Amino acid sequence: MTEHALAVAFIAFLLLQRGAELVLARRNTRRLLARGAVEHGRGHYPLIVAMHAAWLLAICVWGWSNTVSPGWFAAFVVLQGLRIWVLASLGSRWTTRIIVLDEPLVIKGPYRWLSHPNYMVVIAEIIVAPMVLGLWAVAIVFTVLNAIVLKIRIRSEGQAIRPPA
Repeated sequence: MTEHALAVAFIAFLLLQRGAELVLARRNTRRLLARGAVEHGRGHYPLIVAMHAAWLLAICVWGWSNTVSPGWFAAFVVLQGLRIWVLASLGSRWTTRIIVLDEPLVIKGPYRWLSHPNYMVVIAEIIVAPMVLGLWAVAIVFTVLNAIVLKIRIRSEGQAIRPPA
């Protein structure tokens, strides 16, 4: 496989993965809402979607003809294992939105040790995926944008799950 084909395959994987995750998230969201869950932080969700879509677009536009870095690719593969662990730990409660169900928070898998392991994986992916293709400027710009969005997101999520005083 040529370097160009490897880059295109990597980008195709990213696009297919994110698309499949959106399908899963929508399904889980519908099911959670049907069980009486409530969505919080709806106002900032379009900002998250726009930032992630722009990140993917930047990778597609500037990375399709680049060389794949084996070291960064290995780091990306490790992150995918962590991503699967997070999704498996949350099961049907995983979604891209802040959906609060009147049940105890998940405390298995990585959630035993970390409050936001999914966000930690996403932070790392925002850096690592562009670096697989040598796109350091994309990694830097979107790391900063992601930090801004996550500050809003985590504050909103904290307010949503905090018990009433």
